[in-house]
Amino acid sequence: MTSRLPRWVEYGAFVLALTAGCINAIGLLGVSHQALSHLSGTATSVGTSLAALDLSGALLLVGILGSFLLGAALSGFMLSGQSLELGRHYDSLLVIEGVLLLSAIYLLENGHFLGACLASAACGTQNALVTTYSGAIVRTTHVTGIFTDLGLMLGGALRGESFDRRKAILFLLIISGFVLGGAVGASLFAALHFMALAAPAITCLVLALSYRIYTVRARTQASDLGD
Repeated sequence: MTSRLPRWVEYGAFVLALTAGCINAIGLLGVSHQALSHLSGTATSVGTSLAALDLSGALLLVGILGSFLLGAALSGFMLSGQSLELGRHYDSLLVIEGVLLLSAIYLLENGHFLGACLASAACGTQNALVTTYSGAIVRTTHVTGIFTDLGLMLGGALRGESFDRRKAILFLLIISGFVLGGAVGASLFAALHFMALAAPAITCLVLALSYRIYTVRARTQASDLGD
């Protein structure tokens, strides 16, 4: 049940969704109108590129797909299990995401398609970082599943089932964060071009530091209570 989740989950989900929305907006505006934080449209575009015999375009898209997969695999390697536990390597993965985004800036500014792949890998790392919380499927890099889950919850409520208000609030925070991130990303791209990716990169690093400080304090308090 989502009621067992720590209170910082909502804050983290909102910030991560904002970060992903920012990255995705920058990708849509600067990388041939391609999404970087989710793959449905990208997978479809692979098919249309192959149909048009655009092999270079298809190669870029396949690279984005594969990079997202590798990013998710990295999270899967570093995080065992699906439960949300304080002290796991969330901060390490956030640092990796930030470094990937900073590296993507240099490559994209120099017109290299690998920059888009690194940004996609960063999103894959993030999306796998927060996947399953107490039976609630949570995605922070796209919102299709969030809208689907909200619709199911509303339908169940109309049928007389109990309505998990905290889960609904969590989903609404993710949606609002993603939309706000898109607005921020578009504004930053207009002013800074691909240097705009520095904003989500720094956000990831600050979030990693905040999580580390929170973990240390929580362990110190637990140790004091144990004594």
